Amino acid sequence: MNAIILAAGEGKRLRPLTNDKPKGLVEFLGRNILERQIDIFKECGISDISIVTGFNGEMIQFANINYFQNPNYQTTNMVETLFCAESKLDESTIISYGDIIFEKTILEKLMNSEHEISVIIDLAWKEYWEKRFHNPLEDAESLMLKDGYITDIGQKPQNFEQIKGQYIGLMKFQNQGIKNLKEFYKKAKNDSKSGVNPLNSEIPFERSYLTDLLQSMIISGYKLKAVTIEHGWLELDSFNDYKLYNKLHESNELSKLIKLITN
Repeated sequence: MNAIILAAGEGKRLRPLTNDKPKGLVEFLGRNILERQIDIFKECGISDISIVTGFNGEMIQFANINYFQNPNYQTTNMVETLFCAESKLDESTIISYGDIIFEKTILEKLMNSEHEISVIIDLAWKEYWEKRFHNPLEDAESLMLKDGYITDIGQKPQNFEQIKGQYIGLMKFQNQGIKNLKEFYKKAKNDSKSGVNPLNSEIPFERSYLTDLLQSMIISGYKLKAVTIEHGWLELDSFNDYKLYNKLHESNELSKLIKLITN
């Protein structure tokens, strides 16, 4: 089993913390995001770790890590960033966004899933979103479940009934799931040459989100297993997030969301 961390973005919403460094190098409680992820992967026995870099990628330097560069990070999104490391999509691969922090237990739960495509879903998302946003519905994405599988993901929800959980940016593809992912991507990219992006007709193919890809795979009949959690993770997406988490830490409330190593 190996891991790919997607860390190519500029992190504009985290400015001024990202004025001169990548999002993944933002420190929180004494350690940066990427350092926290790498340590947890290694604790769980995953030593084959790759990072796809972009903005100021030369600043990301950890020992014994594979590096891939997305030279078009300014004009592309997560799907193209992932496929910069296509050679590492092999057998069983964990894919993680580069702006999330998660507990070891969450990674272990994902690793133990035997399904070809497994996606971590937070069922207790609303309590967390209410701390982060004045109107949680504005930022949240749709996510529907049936018999333990995802039937809808990443759309603009009209109401809370369309949100049974929240995708956190951590998933696993393995065996036939890896082959299906590669084949689906290549076909979609080729089909997009007609002028319409089959993953999301409203944006160019290069700008596609991973949720666009996952939703399209669902529509095409692929099974995406929901691996459910309740809290145990943080997304460090904006400067407001950063200020909130520090405030929660100071008031000893952060532990209600995640158990963090702080040294």
